[in-house]
Amino acid sequence: MDKQNSSRRDFIKKSLIGAAAFTIVPRFVLGKGYLAPSDHLTKGVIGVGSMGRGHFGYAGTKTVAICDVDTRHLALAQKALGGGIKEHHDFRDLIQNTEVDIVHIATPPHWHGLMALEAARSGKDIWCEKPMTRTIGEGKKVKEAVAQHGNIFRLNTWFRFDSNFYGMNVPVKKIKKVVDTGMLGWPLKVTISKHTGFDWKFYWVGKENLPVQQAPKELDYEMWLGPAPYKPYSDHRVHTTFRGYWDYDGGGLGDMGQHYLDPVQYFLGKDNESPIKIEVDAPQQHSDAVGTWRKITYTYADGCQIILDGEGTEVGKAYIEGPKGKLFRGFKSDIPDLERKLAQYPEPAAQMTDFVEAVRTREKFALNEENGYYSCTLVNLGLAALRLNRTLHFDSDKQEFVNDEAANRLINQPMRGPWTM
Repeated sequence: MDKQNSSRRDFIKKSLIGAAAFTIVPRFVLGKGYLAPSDHLTKGVIGVGSMGRGHFGYAGTKTVAICDVDTRHLALAQKALGGGIKEHHDFRDLIQNTEVDIVHIATPPHWHGLMALEAARSGKDIWCEKPMTRTIGEGKKVKEAVAQHGNIFRLNTWFRFDSNFYGMNVPVKKIKKVVDTGMLGWPLKVTISKHTGFDWKFYWVGKENLPVQQAPKELDYEMWLGPAPYKPYSDHRVHTTFRGYWDYDGGGLGDMGQHYLDPVQYFLGKDNESPIKIEVDAPQQHSDAVGTWRKITYTYADGCQIILDGEGTEVGKAYIEGPKGKLFRGFKSDIPDLERKLAQYPEPAAQMTDFVEAVRTREKFALNEENGYYSCTLVNLGLAALRLNRTLHFDSDKQEFVNDEAANRLINQPMRGPWTM
């Protein structure tokens, strides 16, 4: 199956490049499950809770299959789509559905790695919600599988290429342009705080001593848990509030970290690099329930720093501070005539920001399995330091912690059988 899908995708790529003059490629030429470039690409969505249902209507795609372990979610999805959509209970059946071109993964993060890996091996293109994976090791395996099988991968956080960026109120491209000019100097310190426009959502915390409850009949709780350790059912453990438990996510940092950190990685030019030191200031964390933290500081080999200010203690700090200047919330700066000076410099390099076009042309998407892996690793490095409640040292080249067995065990965490990557 891998060989067949790979050969078919190679054929599609060569056909589209070599026959660019044609406006329509017949479906029988492309093979079952592949639409002509003039038509919509088909999509299967795994996880059709509120997040999954919010992604049905992307231009250029048509949802033809849905999957969920909660029958209520499936019913709501059918209603939203007008009915008649193929339903799956097991995500593997959706991935093997030959009518599906793109697999959209909108489940809790503890499923992201397994599902993305299965989709990659099955020759599907992948649209995955953030964070890319719950662990560093899962991210490595997904990155390697996508490279091996030639899939187009998109991670669904868009701020590096689209929309105004939270409290900065300008697109990230403009911030990158300032950094690239060198007007702020080097190294730089970036502070992500409520004072610079970023909310860490500390309401995503877990509860200790959860009551044991009966799982509702519409939910297959065993399948919902999947690779996560078995814990007795409790309402607060699933559906939205799962973010407060280490087995499935990482609280406010797991929820918002890749939204906030991926653009920083991009404008600092760190798309292929990880920090070498991660410091944490936080209360001791519970073994099951995610708590809050005061500050997490990442330091790169060249001295650049990213500071996550959890409790808003960094009052009056610049969003970006360098030896030559500062950039504050709302794109204000202490550099005189910044806008006029900025206009004299070239724009940052163009990016492929249309996922449908990326699928059709086989051009790598702007936020993909490679740079997405590194920004997700930023999140997971912070979570590792938080769980262990101490400073960690990381080897950016080897992608492992330095002389730290406990931290390295968090890179590849065991999965509950029969699930494995």
